Amino acid sequence: MEVWDSLVVGAGQAGLASSYFLRRRGIEHQVLDANPRAGGAWQHRWGSLGMDDVHGVADLPGSEAPQASRLPANVVVPDYFDAYERRHDLPVVRPVRVSRVDSEDDLLVVRTDRGEWRTRTLVNATGTWTRPFVPYYPGIDTFAGEQVHTADYPGPAHFRGLRVLVVGGGASAVQHLGELAPVADTLWVTRREPVWREGFDAAAGLAAVTAVEERVRRGLPPASVVSVTGLALRPQEWEAARLGAYDRLPAFARIESDGVRWADGRFEPVDAIVWATGFRPALDHLAPLGLRSAEGGIALEPVRGNVQGATTAVRDPRVQLVGYGPSASTVGASRAGRQAALAVSRFLAPGGTEGLSA
Repeated sequence: MEVWDSLVVGAGQAGLASSYFLRRRGIEHQVLDANPRAGGAWQHRWGSLGMDDVHGVADLPGSEAPQASRLPANVVVPDYFDAYERRHDLPVVRPVRVSRVDSEDDLLVVRTDRGEWRTRTLVNATGTWTRPFVPYYPGIDTFAGEQVHTADYPGPAHFRGLRVLVVGGGASAVQHLGELAPVADTLWVTRREPVWREGFDAAAGLAAVTAVEERVRRGLPPASVVSVTGLALRPQEWEAARLGAYDRLPAFARIESDGVRWADGRFEPVDAIVWATGFRPALDHLAPLGLRSAEGGIALEPVRGNVQGATTAVRDPRVQLVGYGPSASTVGASRAGRQAALAVSRFLAPGGTEGLSA
């Protein structure tokens, strides 16, 4: 069976960036993507999400991203990724679903629904979209209305005229409320008081990513960047703010068949619950490698002078994680792809792991 120098799992932004830089270094590799077409998680996002809603899509290496517009992101970005794959002749194989990765002697064995691949190194770029997180509340299974997560959010028209509870303190919750409030009666619940900001400069961005990098270096599960950066309203959300959509309520105690109840007895009837409660890294297939620390995260080797360049798993330097922790952003994913390709090149060179953190 053929042995590859590297395999990339996932063909979203981080995976394509990694493939681009691996190819530039002459490293023989394949990209295994579970999706039926190009576009990564973008092809699965809700249709009302326009390009001017997504905080800007960072350029892929050597290419300029589409300009912001009201065109749906789930069409524009997949088309952009597809053209990029073809222009750079990236070796993407799809659809291939990876079930587990094992270590056999000096090789990694990637087991999929289309057979096995053997490789000397692995670049994991599976992101989070396939692992939506919904917190447990007593009574959650008794709710008679509709419950959807951001991953399945159908857009505002679906909820027109209903009373909708949005749960979550991140950017997705702000976006959902921005388009729901003009057509529905909304309530917003977060566990913590939101932190609002008016601007976001380079210093603030560096501080946010550094905080996430510190957690990953210690082997802790990565926190979301928004938990450090805070939230901001864009012009398309000003009408929702005028309607009071961002008057936040604290977390409730339980869910009942027709609404939610707080510990003090307060009850609010709702027709639907939108869980904008985030995602978890899709890393179950790496479990056989034992990469997780006792703290529950995967520790990555720090890279001097590059807080978004931590990609090498401490417990197995054959494995690079891109789009995880400090590189879990559109800008960070491309930078991490470059660093992952460098780390793979150094691992494959005589001397092995020496200098990986340089």
